[in-house]
Amino acid sequence: MARDQTLASPEIVVDLLQGYRRSKAMFAGVSLGIFDALTTPPTTLAALSERLACDADALERLLDALRGVGLLSKTDDAYANTEVATTYLTSDSPLRMTGYINYSNNVGWQMWGQLEDAIREGTSRWKQCFGWDEPIFSSFFKTEEAANEFLMGMHGFGMISSPAVVNALDLSGFRHLVDLGGATGHLAIAACERYPQLRATVFDLPAARSLAESIVGGSRVNDRLQLVSGDFFVDPLPAGDLFALGRILNDWSPAKIQRLLRKIFAALPAGGALLICEKILSEDKGGPSWAQMQNLNMLVCTEGKERTLAEYEAMLQPIGFVNITGCRTVTPIDGILAFKP
Repeated sequence: MARDQTLASPEIVVDLLQGYRRSKAMFAGVSLGIFDALTTPPTTLAALSERLACDADALERLLDALRGVGLLSKTDDAYANTEVATTYLTSDSPLRMTGYINYSNNVGWQMWGQLEDAIREGTSRWKQCFGWDEPIFSSFFKTEEAANEFLMGMHGFGMISSPAVVNALDLSGFRHLVDLGGATGHLAIAACERYPQLRATVFDLPAARSLAESIVGGSRVNDRLQLVSGDFFVDPLPAGDLFALGRILNDWSPAKIQRLLRKIFAALPAGGALLICEKILSEDKGGPSWAQMQNLNMLVCTEGKERTLAEYEAMLQPIGFVNITGCRTVTPIDGILAFKP
């Protein structure tokens, strides 16, 4: 007599099989200029096909797939962006995430394709995919256009996450924030908007300056912000009582992290603090999913990793930092605040 068996649902497996297809459809929509083309009034397939120089049948398949994931709509014979597509996927939106999407399409897509080798060898895939012997960021900053594309990728996430981080932690006791590797200044802008007593310095490589000037200059708090160019591993750090590292520590090896943290600790006044903006893994590393996937991303793309709060404490305490607290947000970034006695 056969036993009554209840089979596990295959839903998660089927969904994951579709996952890369949904991502690639969005990547292609950005790369082909579909969302930019649909910032104008609703457009027919024939008009889009001619404008984008795409095969009409193939383009229709992509347009309908983008409808299915909620990025496009269709009324009668005309396609249009949904609000989320207009906000995050068009090149003239101040909240655009197109830089990170293009990076994911042109760079990350290839390296994730070599994940098995990254797991076997425990190293990033730059050499395997692109033949790069030089540092990652030097390769991204070869031209102003390349630098701006990479920085705008980080800016999109920053516009989502930075306001949440500065609202989640009490920064009211500080007077001058120094955002190391601050890129477009999104964290400094959010902090100055939240705390009227605060001034800020955005410190980053010279190649980041042009885009940062444009974004900081257009902010409501530009009179309390300054830009300073330099390499935080090499150059003296600007003075401040609150230093910030936003999506920095997860890029580097433990040795480089320790060198940077010691440099920051020495530069801080007594009572000053360090704000670390990273996604924090749960103590058993069972979640959240964003941190787990980003941890794999750090493997294939950098020499770094994501960490638990206890692991951050283990790095910070031997240097002398005290009163270390972590705060989670619903965005891709959490916050950690650590004080110098």
